[in-house]
Amino acid sequence: MKTAIIIPARYGSTRFPGKPLALINGRSMLSRVYTKGLQAAAGDKNIAVMIATDDDRIAAHAKEIDARCVMTDADCATGSDRVLQAAENSGENFDFLISLQGDAPFTPASVLLALITTIRDNPHLEVVTPVHRLNWNDLDALRDAKQTTPFSGTTCIRHADGRALWFSKNIIPAIREENKLRGQSPLSPVWQHMGVYGYRVDILRRFVKWPQTPYEKLEGLEQLRFLENEIAIQTVEVSGAHGPLQSGIDSPEDLARAEAHIKNFGDDL
Repeated sequence: MKTAIIIPARYGSTRFPGKPLALINGRSMLSRVYTKGLQAAAGDKNIAVMIATDDDRIAAHAKEIDARCVMTDADCATGSDRVLQAAENSGENFDFLISLQGDAPFTPASVLLALITTIRDNPHLEVVTPVHRLNWNDLDALRDAKQTTPFSGTTCIRHADGRALWFSKNIIPAIREENKLRGQSPLSPVWQHMGVYGYRVDILRRFVKWPQTPYEKLEGLEQLRFLENEIAIQTVEVSGAHGPLQSGIDSPEDLARAEAHIKNFGDDL
């Protein structure tokens, strides 16, 4: 199965213009994300890694860091549209595409490999995405972050078999008798979604032709378009994640949290 890890990177973010080029501990966010992709692809000739952008400044930076870059149209509606267009513009044919957000520098390479392994072992799956279960301290940190940046961080509820029931920028589920639950387990019942998606190419081609759906617009979460069109999303449980930054950096406040994250956990690049 030929796979592409594609990093959609826009310069013109409304909340944080130019964020893929923002420095974290001296390295650009985009450079950090691209390195994660290379780590996942190491030694596997069937995995390609590339940046997808419509901006010459990001393309120039990609050249500076010796990264493969594919130009896409400026009017791509979503990151998923940009990923598909980059794959089609690359001159190669792929079976499976991974969208690794250009603002997710703390995504471990092991997470990307978990998605690739899952789809290789289960080629019938349509969409896969990683989640990790928050401990109580990380849940408290996510709640604190949402006081100032309410649309940073996405949570997920799932079937017992891992199929996603829903995603939200709110923290779901609501928790009754929380103090009792805190005494029973170090882990909360809240699953944090990490902003990485894996798609079969045929499913992604269908996705980009559908109009935006009502809840997708309300939440600002494009994965809800799949659920609202009855496409199953298989969540893949991953471990080893630290804190609420796994969903990506959406604001300057998140960038400050990223610096604090490195101070607390170290820099793995």
